[in-house]
Amino acid sequence: MFGFLKTDPKKKLDQEYKTLLEQAMHAQRSGDIRKYSELTELAEMKKKELDRL
Repeated sequence: MFGFLKTDPKKKLDQEYKTLLEQAMHAQRSGDIRKYSELTELAEMKKKELDRL
């Protein structure tokens, strides 16, 4: 009955994935390649988890 109040886990993971990619892009543009690599790796882990759902 109150299923519409529950949050969609796919939607949350997708938003986190997009945020990590955006942060990685900004890190790359500012020249921080190490941070770019770390954020890209985290984003890929989120993407795999999203694909699993």
